[in-house]
Amino acid sequence: MDKKVTESVSIVIYDNEHKNVLATRRPLDDKDHPGMWGFPAVSRRNPRETWEDLAKKTAITKLGVEVEVLRLIGEDSVERKDYILTLRDYECRITRGQPTVPQPDDGHTQYMEMKYTDDFKPFIETARSGSLCTKIFLEEKGILIN
Repeated sequence: MDKKVTESVSIVIYDNEHKNVLATRRPLDDKDHPGMWGFPAVSRRNPRETWEDLAKKTAITKLGVEVEVLRLIGEDSVERKDYILTLRDYECRITRGQPTVPQPDDGHTQYMEMKYTDDFKPFIETARSGSLCTKIFLEEKGILIN
């Protein structure tokens, strides 16, 4: 049996000085990465959504902000128990609003905390647990996770 492919996008947002990234902490009851730090992400539900549409949707549903998509950071895939996950990280810039968590959207996992940080150590733990969004980000920075 062929596994279904799930396509997802995570967004990386830097502060105005481009030194700190906006990290979000997943809820403690999250099935994949409980309580771990990473980046806002959503999976594609509508096959007509472009990758950039999905990045913008991530910003709205997870942070309550509008963004401009600046560039693709990277893409990777991993086989999970029931599906194959393909994920792209996009660097985005906030164009409207102030990010807050959690958002009132019940249809998506909501984050319990957020912060701007230049400490990437928590991302290493998350990447080691199988998170693609943090793995792609760290690889682009030249940081090894093993």
